[in-house]
Amino acid sequence: MVVLPVQGESLRLSRPAYPAAKRGSDSQRWRGQSWAGLTTSTLSRRQRNFAVPGACSVACGVVVGAVAARSSRKGRRAWLPSLREASARTALRAELAGIQEGRKLELFSPAKINLFLRIVRRRPDGYHDLASLFQAVAFGDTLELELLPESAESDLLECNLPGVPVDESNLVIRAFNLFRKMSGVQRFFRAQLRKRIPAQAGMGGGSSNAAAAFFGANELCGRPGSPEDLIRWTEDPVIGSDATFFLSEGTAYCTGRGEIITPVAPLPVPKDLAVVLVKPRTGLSTPKVFKALDISAVSPLDPEDLLQKFQTEGVAHKDFVNDLEPPAFEVCPELGELKDFLSDPKWGFQAVMMSGSGTTIFGIGAPTGGLTGLEAAVRESFDIEGVWQTTLMRRPSPQEWYTAPEV
Repeated sequence: MVVLPVQGESLRLSRPAYPAAKRGSDSQRWRGQSWAGLTTSTLSRRQRNFAVPGACSVACGVVVGAVAARSSRKGRRAWLPSLREASARTALRAELAGIQEGRKLELFSPAKINLFLRIVRRRPDGYHDLASLFQAVAFGDTLELELLPESAESDLLECNLPGVPVDESNLVIRAFNLFRKMSGVQRFFRAQLRKRIPAQAGMGGGSSNAAAAFFGANELCGRPGSPEDLIRWTEDPVIGSDATFFLSEGTAYCTGRGEIITPVAPLPVPKDLAVVLVKPRTGLSTPKVFKALDISAVSPLDPEDLLQKFQTEGVAHKDFVNDLEPPAFEVCPELGELKDFLSDPKWGFQAVMMSGSGTTIFGIGAPTGGLTGLEAAVRESFDIEGVWQTTLMRRPSPQEWYTAPEV
C-alpha cells in the first residue's frame, strides 16, 4: 500500500495482486475496485466472454479499451457514485494538492502487441466474444504536455506528422475533454505529439496517446484521480478502445470486447527479449476483417489455457494464436506472404504473428544476422512502412508512467 500525502489528507493507492492462472466462478468484476484483491479467479468465464461487436475494434489500433461496462443501468447506478459527487470530490482533491501553473510533462506513449487473440464465439445479435493477452512494447510516440493558465478556454494540440487531425477528432483532445468531465477540474492543456506508431498497425497508437494525455492531465492537476479512478473514468470508448489497457501496468488479459481488463504479472521472459515489428505500407479495415471471419474455423485452444501457458512458460512455446489472421490474409494476401517470409527458419524468430487485426507482423527474438540484413531483405520483397526492433515493457507502478527507452 502506498500513501501519498495531499495537504491534510492521505490518498491511499493499492498495488495490484496479480492473477493466478486458474479458472474461477465468482462474479466480482474489475471496476471501481482496488487492484489489490483482484485475481483471474474472481472473473468468471461468463464475464470474460463479454459481448463484442462484429466490427469489433479488437486489437487493431482501435482495439480494446474502456473498463468493464455494466450490462444494465441499474448495475451502473449501484456501482458508481453520481457524476456530481465524483466531480466535487475530485475537484476538491485537486485544489488541496495544488495545481502548479506552467508545469510541463513529457510522457512516452508505447505501442502494444497481442501475444494471443481468440475470437471465442459469434452471438445471434452479430457481436463477438474475445480473449486476448495484451503487452506493451518499448516503441512508441512522445507526448509533451503543459498546463495552460486558468484563463485558457481551449486545448492546443500540435503534431509532427502532417495530416494528423489536431481538433476534437483527435483522441488526445477527447481525453482532455473526458478528464474535465470526470474529474470536475476545468483546466486546459497544450500538447505536442511526436508520432512514430503508424496508423492501422494493430498497435493501439491513438489509444495510447489518449491514455498518456489522461494520465498527464491528472498529474498536472494535482492527481485528483487515483489509479483506480483513471481506470474507471476511461471506460468511455470515445477515447479509443485500447486506452484502459495502457492504464494497466503493461501486461493484461482482456476479455469481452476487450474492455474487461485483468492485470497480469510480468511474463517469465528475459528482460532484453527482442521484438521485431514489421509494418507494411498497406492498411486494413477492421470491419472488412470481421466480415471475412469464419467463426467455425477459429482455433480450438482455450484462451485460459493459453494465458496459463504464457504465465508459466513465457514465449518458449508454439501456441501463438490470432484468430483474425485468416480473414486478414484473405482480405490482404500480401500480409500472409509477409508472415511466411518472416517465419522462414533462417531469420531465427521464436514466433511470428500479426498484431490485432493488422497490419503489423511481429517476430519474437532478435533476427539471425541482425536487423539491418532483415530490413534490407524484407524491403526488397515488400512495400514496407517501417521495421523496428524493441523489447517488452511495463510501468514501474500504478502511480508511475512508462519510462521512455534510451535512444
